[in-house]
Amino acid sequence: MTAPSAPGAVTLHGFWRSTASWRVRVALNLKGVAYGQETYRLRKREQRSAAFLALNPQGLVPALEIGGTVLTQSLAICEYLDETIPDPPLLAADPIERARIRAFAQVIACDIHPVQNLKVLQRLATLGLGEAAVQGWAQDVIVDGLDACEKLLPSGGRPFCFGETPGLADICLVPQLANARRFGVVMRWPGLERVEANCMELQAFSKALPACQPDAEA
Repeated sequence: MTAPSAPGAVTLHGFWRSTASWRVRVALNLKGVAYGQETYRLRKREQRSAAFLALNPQGLVPALEIGGTVLTQSLAICEYLDETIPDPPLLAADPIERARIRAFAQVIACDIHPVQNLKVLQRLATLGLGEAAVQGWAQDVIVDGLDACEKLLPSGGRPFCFGETPGLADICLVPQLANARRFGVVMRWPGLERVEANCMELQAFSKALPACQPDAEA
């Protein structure tokens, strides 16, 4: 099935500050797909409503609705978009390079983000950790992961993580760097920040910023 591009045909179920939703917004923008948005305020647990659980039994955002089909998990959604709308590509043609891009993206999406997201931090608080300890947990997780990402960047100073155009790695990186700043992490990754600056010159990334979303809160 090819992702339709007609307005209203695609709905992103997400939240303006969710980094996973942010990834999908960038991918949709890069692929030129018009989409509507439905928001679920995470702190009010709207993602646990019966209506949303019918879309995604995990009760997590994002979910992408295309006609009668619902897709979940941000990386799976991005790869679906890449397979159905090949241009511009989010993954390299070379299998080794493609594996490296996926590995970089998964450091963020599988190892950093899930361990410092709202659900885990709230759980830590219920186990008795104070606010400073919870904040420190998130900071440590982010620093360890971004240290690895900096080293995973190929040498040569290409404008984007793995080439001359942005792809899946960049889609994951930009929201995670924003999350690092939100948690008060001292930025120390010149390679990652250089890539971020290049991404933010593109409308696909600037339009996806949380503050630009219709559900953004002051």
